[in-house]
Amino acid sequence: MSKLLKFSICALSLLMAFGCEKQPKNDKEVKNYWPKAGITYEIFIQSFYDTNEDGIGDVNGVIEKLGHVQDLGANAIWFMPIMPSPSYHKYDVTDYKAIHPDYGTMEDFKKLIEEAHQRDIKVVIDMIINHTSDEHPWFLESKKGRDNPYRDYYVWAQADTIQEYLDKKVVTLDSDNIRQWHDPGFGKDYYYGFFTGDMPDLNFDNPKVREEIYDIGRFWLEEVGVDGFRLDAAKHIYPDDRAVDNHAFWNEFRAEMEKIKPDIYLVGEVYDMKEVVAPYLTGLPALFNFDFHYTLLDAFGMEDGMLLAKKQKEIIEFYEGITSDFIDATISSNHDQPRLLNELGKNPDKQKQAIAILMTMPGAPYLYYGEEIGMLGEKPDPNIREPFLWDEASKDIGRTSWMEPLNTTDKTVVPLSKQKDDVNSYYNHYKQVIKLRNTNPALAIGDLKLPSEAYPKPVMAYNRKTEAQDLMVFHNVGKKALEVDLPEAYSNVIYSLKGAKVSGDKVILPSFGSIVLEK
Repeated sequence: MSKLLKFSICALSLLMAFGCEKQPKNDKEVKNYWPKAGITYEIFIQSFYDTNEDGIGDVNGVIEKLGHVQDLGANAIWFMPIMPSPSYHKYDVTDYKAIHPDYGTMEDFKKLIEEAHQRDIKVVIDMIINHTSDEHPWFLESKKGRDNPYRDYYVWAQADTIQEYLDKKVVTLDSDNIRQWHDPGFGKDYYYGFFTGDMPDLNFDNPKVREEIYDIGRFWLEEVGVDGFRLDAAKHIYPDDRAVDNHAFWNEFRAEMEKIKPDIYLVGEVYDMKEVVAPYLTGLPALFNFDFHYTLLDAFGMEDGMLLAKKQKEIIEFYEGITSDFIDATISSNHDQPRLLNELGKNPDKQKQAIAILMTMPGAPYLYYGEEIGMLGEKPDPNIREPFLWDEASKDIGRTSWMEPLNTTDKTVVPLSKQKDDVNSYYNHYKQVIKLRNTNPALAIGDLKLPSEAYPKPVMAYNRKTEAQDLMVFHNVGKKALEVDLPEAYSNVIYSLKGAKVSGDKVILPSFGSIVLEK
């Protein structure tokens, strides 16, 4: 044996001894389980990568960094709004068939789709159809008068008929707006805008509006070539007291889109409890599981491991009572919540375990850009959408500068370039657990079974199983080390975090340690 080889083996042994995570096996085929259980990476182009030195991220920047998405192991990209808009976030659209000029051209975007597809990466775009911008040509026409052809594209009412609602505060899980009826300055007629006056709601009782929306969908599927849509504010197409009409609309929308693309991917934002969410599944086969995010945080906060495992089992079974054709879009964070690391008290061990939990649970996980390098951010919203750090400031030619970051800076977050060379970095950890999922079918598409054994409160335990593979997963979400009995026949350790191990007939779980055992 050469001296160099002996040194390499010793170095590896030292890394393992001092807590480096055990690597997932490399001898299994890496599979793409999208959309049923694949991994989608959410990108805010504004903050991602700038190629024309205007301080704003652009489509060409995403093309340049597709290798990052591929190396991470993600199977698809969800783009936050890309259409022309007067706001930085672009959730108020002025033109549904164009790319915001700050981001590039439609030809740039078509090239992005082509390049992504060559890498086996799907492309999903944000579709904002609950409302438009108040600068959209439809609305500018609509407010000209009651006889205007576009008047009924929006919801209007005379002031004397809605007097009792004008100052009524309607608070929901996804909006704390203090009023929904807005005066365009005439003093007689008011229009409805659930979120803000800048975002007037479209009137989906008008067949012309519905056909406009279907035409927009057809454009992006046929002429541009996207793979699917993330449907913003899907619960609010009609008011809450017309939930049945909401469900019917999305069923109709799905049918129209499937005429163009039978395998279209539709994921909806319905921010509510499972009983409200589930009926949307027939029209929107994928729905974000916000309960996963909040229960994950609660599990850490209460040091109650089975809290999340039981909640996930409950949700899956509830959804199965509606339809077997659903995709559970699990999330650890997104553009509307504080950054995950902030939510976890800036504890790196918790963040690493959180993604290990996400990747070993059933569902189709979503990752928010920057989470893989430990980006920080708290409300208000712009501060959780800060520029990605690709390199040290002096070398980062593509870092965006459209805003001055308050949370993710060179002093608080290590840039990607440095994390790549650090085996213990967030980035390499994310790559490891994503690969673990993509090389073990039971973790991606296996059934979820909860154990009958009673474990200490901080222990999260569950079984993931397919016909060909049987895995047992343990996570200790508590601050103290624990040990549990080794389940019979589960002797093969395929992944360990924080030095979790098997010792005799026991599983040793350090604080925030995880282990995956194969039967």
